[in-house]
Formats: sequence, C-alpha cells, structure tokens
Amino acid sequence: MGEKVARRDWIKVAGAGIVGLAIGAGATYGLMPPRVERIEVKPTPKPIPKEPLRLGVVTFLSGIPAPSGIAGLRAAEIWVDWTNAAGGILGRKVELLVEDESEGVEKSVERFKKLTVEKGCEAIFGTESTSTGLAFGKLAEEMQQLWLSWDGTTQQGLEETIPNKKFSFPSIYNEAEAVAGAVLVAKYFPNVKTVAGINDDYSYGRNCWEAFMSVLKTLRPEVVPVKELWPKLGESDFTSHIAALDAAKPDLIMSSFWAGHATIFLKQAAAVGLFKKYKGAMVTAGGVLPTLKKEFVPEGVLIGCNSWYFEHPLGWPLRDKFVKEYLRRYGEYPVYECDHAFFTFQAYKAAVEKAYALKGEWPTKEEIANQLRGIKVPSLSGYRGYREDNYQICNFFLGLSKHDPRYDFVTLDPLDMVPFELMCHPPEMKFHDWVKTWKS
Repeated sequence: MGEKVARRDWIKVAGAGIVGLAIGAGATYGLMPPRVERIEVKPTPKPIPKEPLRLGVVTFLSGIPAPSGIAGLRAAEIWVDWTNAAGGILGRKVELLVEDESEGVEKSVERFKKLTVEKGCEAIFGTESTSTGLAFGKLAEEMQQLWLSWDGTTQQGLEETIPNKKFSFPSIYNEAEAVAGAVLVAKYFPNVKTVAGINDDYSYGRNCWEAFMSVLKTLRPEVVPVKELWPKLGESDFTSHIAALDAAKPDLIMSSFWAGHATIFLKQAAAVGLFKKYKGAMVTAGGVLPTLKKEFVPEGVLIGCNSWYFEHPLGWPLRDKFVKEYLRRYGEYPVYECDHAFFTFQAYKAAVEKAYALKGEWPTKEEIANQLRGIKVPSLSGYRGYREDNYQICNFFLGLSKHDPRYDFVTLDPLDMVPFELMCHPPEMKFHDWVKTWKS
C-alpha cells in the first residue's frame, strides 16, 4: 500500500511539470513520498542598451487647446528631469522629442511616423484631440508602435473602434466627465427641469452632450433639453450663442469646453450675468482652472477638473512635491493634463522594469504593452492604472465654484471625487446599455 501511495504522489509531482525535484537523503522509495523543492530560475541578464531612450510627444503647442497641451508637456519634462536624476529607466537616460499637434490630423500622422521611423522613438505620448486619437490608434497598431495617449481616445461617438488593442493605450472614455457631471447636477441641482447645451461641433463635444443628457434623464426623467448650440472648435466669439442661451431661459446650461475657449466663454458670459441667472455645469472647464478668475466666474457653478485637483482633499506627497516644482518653474498652478501626462510616463517606466525582470533583457514593445495592461502606479492624483482593454483608470474631481481669498481664481467647495466605475461602462457593454442598468 505504501508503494502505491508513493507512486501516485510521484506521478502527481511529475505531471505538474515542477522542475528541481529532490529526494531527501533519508528517504527510502516505497516508505515516503519524495521531498519537493521549488527552484526559481531567473534569466541571465543581458546588457542594456547604452544609448539614451528616445520618447516622442505629439501635443498642442498653439491654438485654443494649447494651455492643455503645454501643461502636459511641462509635466513630462519635470518627470524626465526627476527620472534622469534618479538614473533613468534601467540606467538609460530619457530624451523627449516633441512635435506639434495643432496643424491637424494629417500633419500629426506625419509627425507620428517621423518620430517612429526617422527618430527611433520607442514610444509616442501625448494627443489631446479625439480626431488625432482615432488616427493614432490605427497607426500604432499598424506600425506596432506604443502610443500612450494623454487625452485622445479610439472612440467614434460613444462606440469603440479598436476593440482588441495591442499597442494603443487611449485616455479615459470621452464621456466620463459628462457622466460625472450629470450625476452631480442631479445631486446639487435637483429642481432642474430644462437644460441648454453649448458644446464644440466635433466628436468630443457631441459625445459629452449625448452622454450627459442620457444619464441626467435616467436620474431625472422630467428633464428636457431646450437648446443645443454647436460652435466650431477654435471659435472665440460666443456673443450670439450667449444671447441664444439667454433667450432660451433654461434652468441649467451645460458645456464641455475644456481649454482656452472655456475661459473665453465664461468671460463673455459674465458680461450679461449668464451664470448668475442660470445654473451652470462646465464639466471639463477645470482643465484651465487657474485662468477661471473670480471676477468673471460666480460661485455655485459646477466645474469638472477631470483626474486632478491641485488641493487633493486626502493629501498626497507626490502631488505636493509636483505643485511646488511647477509653481517654481512656471509661476502658476498645474491642471489635469499634467496628471494624465505624468501617469503615462510612470506607467511606461514601470512596465519596462517589470518586463525586464521577467526576461533579463531590454523588452520589446509588445512585451512592454503586455505589462501595461492591468498596471497600477502612483501618479500626481494618487494611484491609477490601465484597464485590461488598455483604457486609463482614474477618479475625477468635480465641485461647485467658490471664491477663496487665498487665490485669484475659483476653487471647488464642496468637492466630489467620482470613482472610475461610476463614469465608465465595462468593456463588454455599450454605453447606452450600461446606463439603462442604472434604473434597476
């Protein structure tokens, strides 16, 4: 009987594929099963390339979206300085090669290719525009080049265009801030019955309005839209739009303006006291929060700051260190694009190091991509990561504008932190199907 047990145990051990089996010196076959020791075999490390690691950035350096793009680039430069001072990535110093996104999708595509082929960049970062993101997502897959977006996605409307991404890592869903904004409108403005919208006439603006109204009507079925306005992206004279909004007399005005045009719109709206007459939800205007001065932004407007608020309510050492450095260098407070940019570089570095630890040599782009999926790293707003479908995971900060005597711009009080799961539908569901589940 003892021999049968020993043989059975041996078959189990051998069948499990465990290497490094050892039979103890005092063990006698047939009297006791063999003692098993696990031996971890690590690959012999190979030399790491000595040349600097080139990483490309494509972002807006001019035009209406420039405040966002420049803020992200500044954060990337601070990250590079800090990383290089600490020895680089696995000993390789990092070099940034920067290209402008402001001349349109076609030019941006050319610059993506130039950075990849001519300049030998091992990954591309940046991208503010959804239109650019749609092009970069396809290009990254075709060229097998890693692309870690700051804000661009691979969505057409509210639908995903690249369901099985390998090399493209988009930002959080386009509609996230609109979903969060609608939830908080229902919370803070429960008596709203009529809503007017002013959003840019391109995919992001239309996505936000559709998502905002879908969620708000789910939470408050009595709400109806009374005016939809679609100025072109880059437009800077909103006087006729403001007059139309005023004439509609809505309970609430919603806008997804996210860069310099948010500041321009609020300045022009202040001339007629628009947001003193009507409640407001500027779901992404916090992207330029330091430019939203108290003189033209009244208290009580709902403002979204995306993944970052400069005064994190829970405290966060990396945030504090970064804010001090940003103020020292540029004399102003950082905005949410800094967090998106900083995160993508943090994630890339961690993925390279994880892949190297497994392989013992500088990893391929595909191996780095495999480590990016599901990763979690510290960023400026706290820990954040990538979902298994390559989309960013982060929480959002939104709140009501407040005139704090310590600052010349509006702050947020009360401040809400909306979790990722409340803003973004799971990858196996479509947006509207997901929203329908809220009713139950």
